[in-house]
Amino acid sequence: MVCFLIVIFVSGCELNSGKYQIIYNGDQKKEQIKQNENKENYTIAIVPKVSGIPYFNAVEEGAFEAGEDLNVKVLFTGPPIADWKQQRNIIEDFIQRDVDLIAVSANDPDRLGPVLQKAREKGIKVISWDSDTDTKYRELFINMVDPENLGRHLMDNLASKMGEKGEYAIMTGSHVAANLSTWMNYIIKQQEEEYPEMKLVEVVETEDNPQKSYTGAEKLLKTYPNLKGILGSSSVGPPAAAQAVKDAGKAGMVTVTGLSTPNLMRSYLKDGSAQMITLWSPKKLGYLTVSLAKKLLSGENLKDGQHIGKVGNIKIKGDTVIMGLPIDFTRENIDQYDF
Repeated sequence: MVCFLIVIFVSGCELNSGKYQIIYNGDQKKEQIKQNENKENYTIAIVPKVSGIPYFNAVEEGAFEAGEDLNVKVLFTGPPIADWKQQRNIIEDFIQRDVDLIAVSANDPDRLGPVLQKAREKGIKVISWDSDTDTKYRELFINMVDPENLGRHLMDNLASKMGEKGEYAIMTGSHVAANLSTWMNYIIKQQEEEYPEMKLVEVVETEDNPQKSYTGAEKLLKTYPNLKGILGSSSVGPPAAAQAVKDAGKAGMVTVTGLSTPNLMRSYLKDGSAQMITLWSPKKLGYLTVSLAKKLLSGENLKDGQHIGKVGNIKIKGDTVIMGLPIDFTRENIDQYDF
């Protein structure tokens, strides 16, 4: 299975071999746009944390669909690994292309600040999605769920499957990514407040790399023979942990929960190597990001409870838009979902 994970990662790099991937350029509806003088052919640039993994592939699919529906040009590209420096270079290129708006899922909330400020000084609007920047560098943040509710919910799921006691570990993509660090703070806070018989033994940083995630999970199982649970807070963590648990012959003995996609976790939930997975629709997140980007460019005011086509009703808290509630996936309901 280690080889399988390596193949996934390499394939992700190959998907990003081009400098840009234009997922919709508006050419097919150029005549339609010309006929409507009130529509602008905006260019929206979307920068994920990393390219080629299923979670961000689904976001890209949603962005493609929104671009097509809303008659806007969408550029979508991210680094082959979760690295803020490579994100900075991508953003620099988008600035040179004079795009109308840059939407970034930040690998580092502060270090990307100077290049985002440079974009704003050139008249390019900046928003964040999935993982926030410092608020002074963007106009709004599109969040999938309320971070406190999600973090506490993830711990409740793990605790319920562990019998509320025993050693557990957390696998996170990055310690500096704003969303992951915020979720982890609430995960740990919920454990300390509600589950005193549970003990956090280690937090493993995976850089959203499938191979590194598997190696990290394998090491956890060897280092902590009494380990009872692993919580993965980024999408590559739970499938890697489930495979490591399965390979070690500890399926059902070590609980695996966290955030990932149904398609990555289906077989593990069914064979008992994992117990519960939580997520939202990443495709809807991509669609929402493009939808709100266009509204911002058009000068449209957003309202709490506003309905966004193909997404649903959004919540607004200050300068943050919250897409909706998370979904729990188990062996019983996993086949109802395909993403």
